[in-house]
This record gives sequence, structure tokens and C-alpha cells, in this order.
Amino acid sequence: MDLIEKAEQLLQSGDVKAVLGFEAGTGGTRRPAFARRPGQARRLVFDDACVQNLASYVTRKETRRLGKVAVAARPGALRALLQLMAERQIQEQDVLPLAVDAAGQVAELPTAQAIEEHLALEPGPVSARDRELLDRLGKLSRAERWAFWQGELGRCVKCYACRNSCPMCYCEHCTMDCNRPQWVPVPSHALGNLEYHMVRAMHLAGRCVQCGDCGRACPVGIPIHLLTFNAEETVHAQFGQRAGASAKLDYALSTFRPDDKETFIR
Repeated sequence: MDLIEKAEQLLQSGDVKAVLGFEAGTGGTRRPAFARRPGQARRLVFDDACVQNLASYVTRKETRRLGKVAVAARPGALRALLQLMAERQIQEQDVLPLAVDAAGQVAELPTAQAIEEHLALEPGPVSARDRELLDRLGKLSRAERWAFWQGELGRCVKCYACRNSCPMCYCEHCTMDCNRPQWVPVPSHALGNLEYHMVRAMHLAGRCVQCGDCGRACPVGIPIHLLTFNAEETVHAQFGQRAGASAKLDYALSTFRPDDKETFIR
């Protein structure tokens, strides 16, 4: 059964109140779309241009008010849904992930265990190109990496597209928006940009599902996803767990283990 047939079936039966997927946008792009009636399911498409992580919508209050929502999910979205379950932002009964294969056929993943089993058959989350970039940055000296990120972050216009596209940035009141007291400078200058991106990377360390949406969303082309990818890789190396792998993970940076090697402390 393809996505349109599955969406129509789910909406007709009342098993879900809406299906979150993609529809045709302008210039050959794809944009998120909610189908709330069987007839609206005909608008849904699912192809290689559907890259946005739709899990970023499931924690929004407007979506919660709809009731149970089915989500046409790529692996990045499935990992994000598992991580949101682990962080107790959603429960299994809140969503029905729909995994779409290369042939366009749909499989329902009604439980966290089903999602985990499906992801176990998927390749790793980091693309070959991003792995190459991470390895190249890792071989640079500390001074060279500092110069690289100073140059990249100097182009940031503080639009917050990276934050707004991230499924794990779900706080209603972000530290970046706080002005009493003001923790991070608002203007787009060297200090403000550095503090914003460093704070964001630390908040996502151990929580980033490596979907890459933040990098894709950047209007000036900063590979900002590499910061959170690197933080996630570090947490995996130090603590042996990876975000989005299980609905029962604890947040590595908020737990204490007597056998922690603490090799990151220099």
C-alpha cells in the first residue's frame, strides 16, 4: 500500500486525526502538509526531495491539539521521534510513524520497539560527504579549527533557522530569546554568533539525531550541522550511546556514573 492509500485508510477509519507528510511546493520543492480529511491525502508526495525532518512539528501545541498524528517519516525523523519519547515529550500513542521505502510502500511502526527494529536495518545517519568533512576538520590543529569556525560563524545573520528547524529545539522559551537577564547577545557580531552556536551545540550534545536539517536550513550555507554532529560523536565515544537509538535513553550529560572515565577533562 502506498502513502496516499494508507493516509486515506487511516483518516477514514479515524485511527489518526491527521497525516503529516509533504506536498508539492514551488520550483520543484516539497513542503510539509497536514491531511486532515481523506480527500486531502491526494496532495501527499514522497520522493527524494522530501528531506525536512517532520518530527519538528509533533511537539508544537497546534499539532497536539489535532490528536493522534501519523507521520511520513524518513530515518532522521524516526530517530527524532525516538529521542522525543526518551525525553518524555511525546508518547507512543501520540504518533503513528509511517516508514516509506524506496518503492513507495508504507509500513506502520506503532511502537518504539518497532521503530528501533526498523532503524537497525538502516545505514548510519551521517552521509559519506559529512563524514569526510568531519574527518577533515578532526585532522586540523586547534588553531586551524578555530580559524575555520570563526570564518564560518562570521557569516551568521542570527536568523535562528537552524534552531527553528531542529526537532530537538522544542523549548517554548529559548535561552536565546531571554533578555532579563540576557544570556546571549542578540546582534549578529563575533561574540554573539559564537556564544549562540556554542550554547546550541552544547544543548544538543547527546541529543542530536544527526538529521542535518540545521545545515540545510541555513540561508548563507554555514555547515552548522557539523558542530552538533561532532558533539554527538564525542558523546557516543565517551558514553557509548547515540541519540535516537532508543526511547529509553537517559541524557548522557545529566546522569552520573562512578565509572565515568572523564577523559574529556584536560
